[in-house]
Amino acid sequence: MVKLITTRPKEKALLVGAFRNGESPGSIMELEALAISAGAVVVGQITQKRSAPDSAFFVGRGKVEEIKARSEVEDVDVIIFDDELSGAQVANLQELTGVRTIDRTNLILDIFAQRAKTREAKAQVELAQLEYLLPRLAGRWSHLERQVGGIGTRGPGETQLESDRRQVNKKIEHLKKALKEIDRQRATQHKKRGEVYRISLVGYTNAGKSSLFNQLTRSQAKVENRLFSTLDSTTRILKFPYFPKVILTDTVGFIRKLPHHLVASFRSTLSEVLEADLLLHVVDASRPDCREHIAEVKKILVSIDAAQIHEILVPNKIDQVQGGALPEMGGGFWDIVPVSALKGTGVLALTNKIEAFLKSIAFQQQNGYRLSS
Repeated sequence: MVKLITTRPKEKALLVGAFRNGESPGSIMELEALAISAGAVVVGQITQKRSAPDSAFFVGRGKVEEIKARSEVEDVDVIIFDDELSGAQVANLQELTGVRTIDRTNLILDIFAQRAKTREAKAQVELAQLEYLLPRLAGRWSHLERQVGGIGTRGPGETQLESDRRQVNKKIEHLKKALKEIDRQRATQHKKRGEVYRISLVGYTNAGKSSLFNQLTRSQAKVENRLFSTLDSTTRILKFPYFPKVILTDTVGFIRKLPHHLVASFRSTLSEVLEADLLLHVVDASRPDCREHIAEVKKILVSIDAAQIHEILVPNKIDQVQGGALPEMGGGFWDIVPVSALKGTGVLALTNKIEAFLKSIAFQQQNGYRLSS
């Protein structure tokens, strides 16, 4: 008997973005990459320039009609908005278009749910999903809110809504306790390490952090050309002649409009960044918007209270830079060391620079001086 193997067809996605004057179009292009990373086929994009989002649909009513018509022509399975939508906006859009509608936050959470492998990553993603869902529960019962009185309408509806809220809140508290326990275990492990120097790789998603991690540590961490291929932090020993206890950690990549629930939920993983003596800030130098990527990473570092940690900027993929000349990267870094993690170019220079930083740290500790930025 021949067993037929069937694969689930990819969902057709229509992307929608609303931009204020002067905003970069890079966000909608990134949304396309996210949708593809989630397993969708992007059949089109619809954009609109607005001074402010519409309270009912986020975009104007006329644009919603255009979205509906395009969805029917392309036989769309899901409409994805580039900005976070309220529960009411999602309900209104789905009612008018007849198509399942999600926002960028929902999409990113879905990708994280697909990628999560360890107990910690799964708990962090589930917590972020529930905190995203909680304020949107009311929208799921809006059909009852529209009814004015009547036996068996408003009362039971409120009861069900409150029941859902209680269950979600209970699950959120359970996950927070579980993550606190993981935090406690990690802190204990850190104490057992003794006096060590810690270095963390940070950067925009798909900048090549994992490839650089493998080059520096001579390891074989998984490397994929897709967004958010790394969720769990990976730690290895970096070997230096005068510094036997140096550890390097690869962390989750950042992105524009990274959901704040997700940043908050991943604080336990990002604690590796907070405890670092040095950050290797990796950026894809071949991208025309690399300076925007640097700014987004800086913004997230500020949000997790890691802005004070010294950084070495590592422009990666220099072998792919058109014309061979690196763009201006801005300041605020301890140093800048260009590399090609794929080819190994510049990795020795980066290693030497890391060692020079460690010597500065050691000198500071011995003499009580403050290391300058």
